[in-house]
Amino acid sequence: MPPDTMPAQPKPTPAALRPGDRLDWNLLRTFLVIVQERSISGAAAKLHLTQSAVSQALRRLEEQLQRRLIERHNTAFTITNAGEEVRRAAQAIYGNVAQLLTEVSQTEVETAGRIHLLVASRIHSGVYDSFWAHFHRAYPRIEVQMDVLPSSEIVALMLQRGASAGIAVCRQIPKRLEHKIFLQQRYALFCGRNHALFGKTDIRIDDLLGENFVSFASDALGDSLSPLTIFRDQRGFSGRIVATSTQHDEVKRLLIAGFGIGCLPEHSVQADVEQGLLWRLPPGEGVCTVDLHLLWHRDAPQTAAEASFLKAFREYIDAYPMAQRLAPATTPGANTAG
Repeated sequence: MPPDTMPAQPKPTPAALRPGDRLDWNLLRTFLVIVQERSISGAAAKLHLTQSAVSQALRRLEEQLQRRLIERHNTAFTITNAGEEVRRAAQAIYGNVAQLLTEVSQTEVETAGRIHLLVASRIHSGVYDSFWAHFHRAYPRIEVQMDVLPSSEIVALMLQRGASAGIAVCRQIPKRLEHKIFLQQRYALFCGRNHALFGKTDIRIDDLLGENFVSFASDALGDSLSPLTIFRDQRGFSGRIVATSTQHDEVKRLLIAGFGIGCLPEHSVQADVEQGLLWRLPPGEGVCTVDLHLLWHRDAPQTAAEASFLKAFREYIDAYPMAQRLAPATTPGANTAG
């Protein structure tokens, strides 16, 4: 009888024709340890079992496979050809199981959870819109809460660790906040179709100095849009501020209504200019450039969902030059991942 063949067994029943369905995987693990330790006693010590339990496990595995796996003669320890095949197969099985468990564990952490995002009003960017479609496809189990607030409130709440992240205008980044520039917005002067200057092409900056203003509430000195106030003061504008709002769309609405002239991000109102709702005023170079930042707290612990969002957002916008980030969603290429 060949050394690695067990004595003839009774003819198996149909239910026994698929040994993999009834194989105890713990027996394979015990067998691997026996081979690694090259002894029953060593395997018993490593597995915290009795030598009798390890010997019985080996015997059960050999019976299930109907092959002798190990030959033991006094101190000699020999793995049979069948045993070597089982060893290789068992190692592959346990390697695959370990990889599966790791991947499933990581996937569960990455795709489940909640993020709370604070954003400034009306972020005009096709890349921003397409990011959210990309993010939801990649992380369908992450719940998103998004609140629109003035930039100054966003910064204050981020310092208090009141949200996962913020997207806001911030002239001076507090030391406790990490940041990444998302958009560089050029502000320019506009008037609406109900204003006396609408449609005039021969306007000079001096013609605007006495005009009343519609302004953002945040363009007070020291606030996030204070460069707009500095511009008015440096150029000698003497008109009154007749209307204010914290919201982009309300400032635009008041400008279209003819309340006065005012500043808006150029890229955000291109369609309004083309539709004859707003008129671009001098200076040609615009008023100022204002950066919109992604903000997160340096010391705040992050959940897996929050870390996934921050990583995904930074990597996504890095794939686009600034000019393309400012393009509307209808621009070819702005709706696809880079």
